[in-house]
Amino acid sequence: MALDPSSGYAAGIPDDNQVPIFDVQKVTLQFDVSADFVAAQVANNVLILALSSGRLLRFDLDNAADIDDIDLPKRPAEIGVIRRLFLDPSASHLIVSTALGENYYLHTQSRQPKALARLKGVQIESVAWNPSQPTASTREILIGAADGNVYETYIEPSTEFYRREEKYFKSVYNPHDGAVVGIYTDVLSTKPETRRVLVATQNQLAHFSGRVGRQGHEGSGSIYSKLFEGETPTIHAIEPTGPATPSSLAVSPDPTDASQGTLGDHNIERAYAWLCSQGVYNGVLLSESPDPATLGRQVFHESHLLPKAKLPPIQTSGGRNRTAQPSISSIALTQFHVLALMEGRVTAINRLDDSIVYNQIVLEPGESNLGLLADHQKNTYWLLTSSEIYEIVVTDETRDVWKILLDQGNYDAAQIYAKSAEHRDAVASATGDHLISQGKFAEAAAVLGKSSKPFEDVALTFIDKGEHDALRKYLLTKLSNFPRNYTMQRTMLTSWLTELYMSKLNQLDDTISTKAELAEGSTASDMQKQLPGFRKEFQDFVTRYKADLDRKTTYEIISSHGREEELLHFANVTEDYNFVLSYWVQRERWTEAMAVLKKQTEPEMFYKYSSVLMTHVAVDLIEVMMRQPGLEPKNVIPALLNYNKTTGSTVPVSQNQAIRYLLFCINHQHSTSPAVHNTLISLYASHPSPDESALLTYLETQEGNHEQNYDVDFALRLCITHKRVQSAVHVYCTMSQFVSAVDLALRHDAVELAAVVADRPGNDDALRKKLWLKVAKKVIGQSKGIKSAMDFLKRCELLRIEDLIPFFPDFVVIDDFKEEICAALEDYSRQIESLKTSMDSSATTAASIKTSIQALDSRYAIVEPGERCWKCRLPLLMRQFFVFPCQHAFHADCLGEMVLKSVGMGKGKRIRELQREVGRAVVGGAKRESMVKELDGLVAGSCVLCSEMAVRMIDEPFVTAHDNRDEWAL
Repeated sequence: MALDPSSGYAAGIPDDNQVPIFDVQKVTLQFDVSADFVAAQVANNVLILALSSGRLLRFDLDNAADIDDIDLPKRPAEIGVIRRLFLDPSASHLIVSTALGENYYLHTQSRQPKALARLKGVQIESVAWNPSQPTASTREILIGAADGNVYETYIEPSTEFYRREEKYFKSVYNPHDGAVVGIYTDVLSTKPETRRVLVATQNQLAHFSGRVGRQGHEGSGSIYSKLFEGETPTIHAIEPTGPATPSSLAVSPDPTDASQGTLGDHNIERAYAWLCSQGVYNGVLLSESPDPATLGRQVFHESHLLPKAKLPPIQTSGGRNRTAQPSISSIALTQFHVLALMEGRVTAINRLDDSIVYNQIVLEPGESNLGLLADHQKNTYWLLTSSEIYEIVVTDETRDVWKILLDQGNYDAAQIYAKSAEHRDAVASATGDHLISQGKFAEAAAVLGKSSKPFEDVALTFIDKGEHDALRKYLLTKLSNFPRNYTMQRTMLTSWLTELYMSKLNQLDDTISTKAELAEGSTASDMQKQLPGFRKEFQDFVTRYKADLDRKTTYEIISSHGREEELLHFANVTEDYNFVLSYWVQRERWTEAMAVLKKQTEPEMFYKYSSVLMTHVAVDLIEVMMRQPGLEPKNVIPALLNYNKTTGSTVPVSQNQAIRYLLFCINHQHSTSPAVHNTLISLYASHPSPDESALLTYLETQEGNHEQNYDVDFALRLCITHKRVQSAVHVYCTMSQFVSAVDLALRHDAVELAAVVADRPGNDDALRKKLWLKVAKKVIGQSKGIKSAMDFLKRCELLRIEDLIPFFPDFVVIDDFKEEICAALEDYSRQIESLKTSMDSSATTAASIKTSIQALDSRYAIVEPGERCWKCRLPLLMRQFFVFPCQHAFHADCLGEMVLKSVGMGKGKRIRELQREVGRAVVGGAKRESMVKELDGLVAGSCVLCSEMAVRMIDEPFVTAHDNRDEWAL
């Protein structure tokens, strides 16, 4: 089976260039069928065709080649031709009803129809399948019969020959109005244990809703009996007019996807249509009602009749201009339209406004048809004749629904079905105006905020009516819909909203404080309950739109209203901790200020507020600062000095927080900044406590670590100014100014300290003695007893009694240090004897040297006849030569050349000058002799191969480029 592109029926010319909603296309069968179609059904893309020969053809519309040919157990002559087919929405269960009351059941997995014995003789007109759509069995279903009864049965396929397919068969209701032409059941969503049943006859439509029964296990008995017996139906009846006309019940199909089934929080209700003699009675099958008993009245109250008079007339064959009222032979429901088949014409009527959207002749005059069919799961629609199949194609059915709903004033539903931005905007504008006219300003604000209605018109409307809450909601909605790149617009809106929030908060506070009654009847207690929620709303607004709020403008707005709490919240949200900290500091709320500072890592915050915080919460501040590795200690020195000036001098050194922080920087952060070290020295030195052990410990630590990160002159001045003698002496010693150190110690009567310093020079005995003489003078001058002074001075081995005698007063008796004088004299005697021995040894040595000098005049060297010069290797006697005591001999010129290579530039220059002067004939006499003597002294002063000159030439190679290397080869 496939579509025949050569055939089709247009929907007429639409109002615009859009594709028409409905179009009928003929489907061509790709197989040969010799019999006529007598019945058909379609569900879940499965098409069942019944032929006059009693055959059943089952097609899978998804796979056109899938054809299943099934025969009934008996021939049509025995059971009659097939008059009706009933296929459940899942295409799992098929019931076949024949003209002679024989009924058969066929499961989708079977090719053998089974006779329904209990239904024998029942002319089935309609079937209500179980709402759960089971596949293994039908479970409980309702059957509408031509005899006016509604039966309930349960059909379960069985492979046992003697077992019946239907578990039970029971009459549960009779409307007493002829054949039951339509029946439908579903589960109410509000109460899953309740069901709804629609029963349609020729002249009435009954609506049941209530609880169903449950007896034993499934299939053990009727469940609908309780509903029909215990509930009173809501009936919509019409007066019978004229002969019987076709009547049926149609229900709209399942939604095709989530977008059609549910839009936002709105569920699309299923619609129904009852074809009766007066026209098409249709409405929505509401599923939510507080009381199921009243649901039927509500459904029928909201339903309406589409009279035949509104349908397009059909031109008769009796005359050119004669028309007749159409007769509807079959109907089907789409989501929003009623499809009606009227004497070969397919008409689509919008059930919302009864407008005709499609009206096209499809069948030839007199051509029989099997009616309109709807596939409820796949949302496809079909028209079948005895030999043709047509598909009614639906395209974008909901595109104009929004406009109809809007014209009807159903604004919420119109907004749901508006698809394009232009349509949604039109709906929003109309909805907002409507809500404003009804005084529902808050709802109007939410809707208009999503529309493109001029901003100033909407805002002025709310302002004129004094609806500031609605204006705030409108601005919020508008703001949420602005793109991020609308920077200016978003900033203006957020600023305006801030003003509105502040005004509202002030209004609530004023009402609470004055306990005034409001116009709406609200009391101050009501406002008291509203205030926390509204403040929370403002906080959420600031948090969400902090990037759009201009900081300076927002501060000004909030400050102008005196809203300190909101001001702090804004500053915290925007992370303007500088403002928050300043706020708490100005109010001297030190705990809150430190709570803010503890969360900061920006050094500038600490630099800015350290002075004031050190004064009031020094301990906490130092704790925080010690956890901030990024701080530059020298930048907080002013704060530390200020603290020390105001508070530090009154606490012990061990509790001084400025000293604590500086020590932390030095010992843990290993700071080498002179400013830090100088500040620490200043705090130590200036502290009023006389104890200088802390300062001295610091100085000694610096010396022990071989460091000196402080300014020595600065430290010395401070120590002297504040009379820190030990520290000052230590500083002098680090400068190696031991004399000044001793003088300072003695000036402050620190004799012991001076004695320690006097021993500091170490191996410099002269300096040590000088220092100890200063100490001795002080000791002797202060001592009350000569004995004790002498015992003290014995600590230095360099002092002699003769050095100390000048320091003693004139009245001192020599007996007091007689022993010291005797010991000194004995020592001098020993020294004199030692000197005499040394002098005798020197005289002997001098005589030996004199004898050696005299022997030099008679010293000589023997030169053999064949001896050669050590440089040029030519016979030595060829020209002037020099012979050294080491027996090395050289020609005079060879020796001069060798000397010139090894001596320095100055000496070499002098040798060349002398050689030139001696070689000149003009020079003679004593001057020449003097020059020759000087030249000989420079050239022949020592042997170039044995003396120090040879050592300086050690880096020269033994074999040079001028030598014959073969002679040196090994």
